[in-house]
Amino acid sequence: MPKNLVIVESPAKAKTIEKFLGKDYQVESSFGHIADLPSKELGVDVDKDFTPKYVVDKDKKALVKKLKDLAKKAEIIWLASDEDREGEAISWHLAEELGLEQKKTKRIVFNSITKSAIQRAIQNPREINYNLVNAQQARRVLDRLVGYQLSPVLWKKIKPGLSAGRVQSVSVRLIVEREREIEAFAPEASYKIKAEFKTQEGVAFDAKLNKSFGSKEEAQAFLNNNIGADFKVAKLDTKPAKKSPAAPFTTSTLQQEASRKLYFSVGRTMQVAQRLYEAGLITYMRTDSVNLSKEALDAAKDAIVSNYGEKYSEVRSYTGKAKGAQEAHEAIRPTDMKLQSPSLERDQAKLYELIWKRTLASQMSDAQLERTNVKIAASSHDEEFTANGEVVKFDGFLKVYLEGVDEEDVAEEQEGMLPAMKVNEVLNNTYISATERFTRPPYRYTEASLVKKLEQLGIGRPSTYAPTISTIQNRGYVEKGTVEGAERNYTQLVLENGKVTAKELTETVGSDKGKLVPTDIGMIVNDFLVTNFSKILDYNFTAQLEEDFDEIAAGEEDWKKVMKAFYEDFHPTVEDVEENAERASGERILGKDPESGRQVSVRLGRFGPMVQIGTAEEEEKPQFASLLPEQSLTTITFEEAMELFQLPKKLGVYEGEEVEANVGRYGPYVRFGKKFISLEKGESAFDVDMDRAIELIKAKQKADAPIATYKGTDVTKGVGRFGPFIKWDGMFINVNKKYDFDNLSKADIEELIEAKIQKEKDKLIQEWPEEGIRIEKARWGRHNVIKGKIKVELSKDVDVSKIDLEEAKALIEKKTPKKKTRKTSKK
Repeated sequence: MPKNLVIVESPAKAKTIEKFLGKDYQVESSFGHIADLPSKELGVDVDKDFTPKYVVDKDKKALVKKLKDLAKKAEIIWLASDEDREGEAISWHLAEELGLEQKKTKRIVFNSITKSAIQRAIQNPREINYNLVNAQQARRVLDRLVGYQLSPVLWKKIKPGLSAGRVQSVSVRLIVEREREIEAFAPEASYKIKAEFKTQEGVAFDAKLNKSFGSKEEAQAFLNNNIGADFKVAKLDTKPAKKSPAAPFTTSTLQQEASRKLYFSVGRTMQVAQRLYEAGLITYMRTDSVNLSKEALDAAKDAIVSNYGEKYSEVRSYTGKAKGAQEAHEAIRPTDMKLQSPSLERDQAKLYELIWKRTLASQMSDAQLERTNVKIAASSHDEEFTANGEVVKFDGFLKVYLEGVDEEDVAEEQEGMLPAMKVNEVLNNTYISATERFTRPPYRYTEASLVKKLEQLGIGRPSTYAPTISTIQNRGYVEKGTVEGAERNYTQLVLENGKVTAKELTETVGSDKGKLVPTDIGMIVNDFLVTNFSKILDYNFTAQLEEDFDEIAAGEEDWKKVMKAFYEDFHPTVEDVEENAERASGERILGKDPESGRQVSVRLGRFGPMVQIGTAEEEEKPQFASLLPEQSLTTITFEEAMELFQLPKKLGVYEGEEVEANVGRYGPYVRFGKKFISLEKGESAFDVDMDRAIELIKAKQKADAPIATYKGTDVTKGVGRFGPFIKWDGMFINVNKKYDFDNLSKADIEELIEAKIQKEKDKLIQEWPEEGIRIEKARWGRHNVIKGKIKVELSKDVDVSKIDLEEAKALIEKKTPKKKTRKTSKK
């Protein structure tokens, strides 16, 4: 039995650390927190100084017993969870739940999983930092109080099943307020002037007028004024300039840059970074520090000098700007700067390269530039055209990396090189255009720009950004936009060859694709909370709480005093709102039904946003219709609302089956008997007729026709969410790119089916065919107990070989939905 037991929070981390420690060390994983507040009760004793009640989840009990047994046999227990507040709390829970003796327990921390970092940590152990533990407890308890007390108010006043949270609700508020700014925005048109000139050598370049015209007539008059004019260089300034590299990555800047350059969501970035960290390739990925250790600075300098030469190296120290910076004490960087392109799976390789380049560039020389500004005068008026150019004289850090920019920060015109010119040089004008341009509404947030905003406001910390953004989407308060935009006409006037001509052009505007858009329910919940819980939803108050947590972590504030001060104000407000606030449904009255004269309104119903003809008080029952996915309570018109009552639209009968058009969760479709056939992009359920429906039905019948048989059962093919597939005996089999999907041979089909059958066999751990129960391997080292459509996911630490039929049946029974029985009264 090894003398030393090392406990970390993840199996991947354990696997990496094991490589650096000898046979005297056994490394085990706690699989995250082993204890937490109970899931089905408040778990905080408000009357006893906010004492939390921590429980070990039933899935973790076997693991806790195993760790307790190992701890009893070990001479020293090393608690090696992450070095932030969450990691400190994990170590504290381990010490408490395992009953560890203080004299044989040591706490170690490291911000990278390398041999030198692990050895250094073991040589410098410390005790559990209870200030950090209390800061984590304060956040956990306060968020539990907010969630558990606000959510029931929302159930009562808006709709069952809703939830609220301290940081998540403030994040939704930011998105809702931005949406309201966009809705209220009225675009203003103006005409922007652009020209192309040629030097005497015939080299063309662009210039613009630093002035816009408010109307077509003014723009036309300006162009007319340039007919027959002579142009020359009036002024030419050339100045040296420099560009400096960005600081190394923090959690938020990594999330932003991975979004801009790799198109990763915030959650995906953190998952990939976690794997890189656990593999020992990068330092800890939850940090708001831009500092680099001396070891890292020396390694970066060596890499720069050996790859690019001494003149490219410039050792730099950076200072963070984030409010209340804490957590780990170093920026996110590679652990080995000599390792530029390790062999990794695709996402990890991309993110690692980004981190490597950013770290290296942060220690490189400034780029030396030459900026040129040219003023061009016309003989017929006093306005001057301007051309700007930029030449890189020494690339410096640009050789490796240039930071991306957000959509709202992109300049309309990118600077390029200008040809050589002299003052008073005569220029030839090729054309001058006056293009109608509209002012833009504020940009919707992306995941990354929302993180940037939260950080600027001091709301949340590195560990909270990704879960907050996931939560507000999972709750249905915010969704990723899917609208491609709409066409807008604009006018362009062009002066060419002494004549002005007009063109009518179109552009696409209003796209929200991939942006964060509030749903109707998100807006209603936000408005209710802002009206009734203004303090909780206040940005400064939320940021102040984060500072309170930082003070607790520094030992400068008592966490229970912070809880008391918060709760004394919060709890009476909850009681008052629950008792006195009006119900909220987002109702808007649109007008009257022309046929019945009854009121037409839209509001949030039990099953989502809907339009209603009539009121509950009338003798005749109201009529209801659901809004389409792309429609909103705040913007739907009377005409659009009334049109919804046409659905489902009955088209006729074909081959003895009823045919109708409707709109569902995945968009407009035609129903043919029990078959649902999606309409093509751009088609509307309101416009489709019987001829078009029959065309779609025939195409579907052809596509669904068997392409072969295997062991007497038909094989069909189709295309789904995850690409092309074949279907056989109820089994869906993905067809990868090595096969020609349009021309699958009999041999291809047999190969695909047999490979799938073998894969299913390989997944099987054990089964009880007579009971229809089996245990299969699942992803991430887990296992599932399955019966029919019921699936029970087991914790990673469960030994599946010890599960017998009775235990498997009990797990399935527990997950089986209970049938509701009607109560009958005795007569």
